[in-house]
Amino acid sequence: MAWIYLFFAGICEIGFTSCLKLSDNFTKVWPAAGFLIFAALSFTSLSYSLKSIPLGTAYAVWTGIGAFGTAVMG
Repeated sequence: MAWIYLFFAGICEIGFTSCLKLSDNFTKVWPAAGFLIFAALSFTSLSYSLKSIPLGTAYAVWTGIGAFGTAVMG
């Protein structure tokens, strides 16, 4: 279950980085709200995954999914 949480956290990281760009320095309300929601979901899911997965592994996977997904989206 921890790996599912970690994968979901990575997907949410793609969401919050995409919304961050779309928010135009937080001047657009809906993308800024999306950023806050996705960031909260991402960090919460990451913290749940850390109950069973070592920090270094979880951070590397989370960052890898986020970086790859953000590059594809960009």
